[in-house]
Amino acid sequence: MFPHIEVRYLRAVIVLAEELNFTRAAHRLHITQSALSKQITEIEKQNRFQLFTRDNKKSVELTEAGRIFVEGVRSSLLHLERTVHLARAAQDGRDSVLLIGHSPYADPAWVSAILAIRLSLYPGLGLRLISQFSVELVRSVMAGDLNMALVTAPPEDCRITTVPFALTPLYAVLPQTHAAAEKEHIGLQDLARDEWILLARRVHPVVHDSIMEAARREGIGPKHAHDIITAQQAVHLVSEHVGVAILTQPTALGVCAESVVVKPLSDSSLCFQTCVIMRTEDDSRLANEFARSFLRRYATRRLPSKQMELSLFI
Repeated sequence: MFPHIEVRYLRAVIVLAEELNFTRAAHRLHITQSALSKQITEIEKQNRFQLFTRDNKKSVELTEAGRIFVEGVRSSLLHLERTVHLARAAQDGRDSVLLIGHSPYADPAWVSAILAIRLSLYPGLGLRLISQFSVELVRSVMAGDLNMALVTAPPEDCRITTVPFALTPLYAVLPQTHAAAEKEHIGLQDLARDEWILLARRVHPVVHDSIMEAARREGIGPKHAHDIITAQQAVHLVSEHVGVAILTQPTALGVCAESVVVKPLSDSSLCFQTCVIMRTEDDSRLANEFARSFLRRYATRRLPSKQMELSLFI
């Protein structure tokens, strides 16, 4: 796969690409910053290209070569993990294995529903949950690397079948001292003078583009859109009075910081459907039955105008 490169080094590259900060990445990997730096430098030296630009000792940015490398590494490691998991399941004598993807920002209740279904209806089922960004989830489903995934605002594509099960609005995260902090709902005009902190476009292009398009419709030109990967990064910047953040509902409602407040956005166009997606040609009876079991839990919550029959998964 990647000759002479240890898998743990590849995982270190992925984590640093997600955090863009040596301190946070090293903490997640349970290693020192110097050990992490040594691993990254060794990979760059071995492959003769730079993965990250280092503005200072802690923060980094992905180079174009680094972005391409990280995408390939993620895909390859997913194949490797899937192979290992299938082999272990076969050895353990489990009936089968389902690989289900979700965003790092998925509502924990959705994941809990998946686990509850497996425990109550499929006790012999091997289940692997895989967290990826929305674009990666769609690609993995299309490639057959995932049986299904929970994706907010998936693209229209004949290669995937989508069934909505929840509405996902956007929320603003503001400093407590912000002029609009006492409002029940926040309009984009309330944020017109602020610098915006958004999930990077590569994390979720549909949501990112929808925010920018809504701003253009209202004649707003954000002073500067800070691109972040995690909610923790956004909250930290808000608490430091760098700007205001716009996040999806599950992400925003998980915010914990004394100096910030979370308010729903009033723009109705900034509310997205979260869907179960599967590869259109996937004829796995187990995967389709599991998807239907999950969707039944949310059937009464879906909007009548957007409802789709569970028989789409056949």
